[in-house]
Amino acid sequence: MSSTFTGTKGGGARRRGPRRGACAAGLAALALLVTACGDDPAGARVPDGWPVMRTDSVEVARPASFTEQGPSERSTYNAAAATLEEGGRTVAVITVQLGFTNARTPEQAAIGAEAGIALGATVEGQRDVRVAGGEKVRDARRIDFTFTAPGEPGGPAEGTRVDGVIVAGLDSAETAYAVRVDTAQGVLSDADVRRIVESIAVK
Repeated sequence: MSSTFTGTKGGGARRRGPRRGACAAGLAALALLVTACGDDPAGARVPDGWPVMRTDSVEVARPASFTEQGPSERSTYNAAAATLEEGGRTVAVITVQLGFTNARTPEQAAIGAEAGIALGATVEGQRDVRVAGGEKVRDARRIDFTFTAPGEPGGPAEGTRVDGVIVAGLDSAETAYAVRVDTAQGVLSDADVRRIVESIAVK
């Protein structure tokens, strides 16, 4: 999984709990209900005023404050990407990857996605989630993790805690996809991260 904040070669993330264990308390708030948002044609919950990033098989909404990258700007591994900058630094990133691993189940797609989390990150937990789309594609897996920013040029200052979420699964062609959200601590509210996750629609 490619991220603007840190390299992603190899696995090695430290696991805090079992694969199906509870997430850290600070992430529990992501499950709280909030005011309903408008529905897009794919059936996902898209907040008013949020643009939608579209790929061949996955759509996800981004806050209006994020800037979507064009094909020449984003990593070749990303089918879509958007960034948020503050003070000349990228402090939050949303990416979509397609076909990044061979998988036959959402669990296998999640294993492939977790393997791309940078060495030294802490995996807080993994659990089942449902995304918008046909019944064949609705099952997915969510991974919550944290890492400390290494201070790469243009990224968060060295030592900044970064919270990450990946939603991984299979589209109708049984191609693995992963939607990843990395955000420096305090930049996005738990509710906004939840809204991004709830906006995911798969074809």
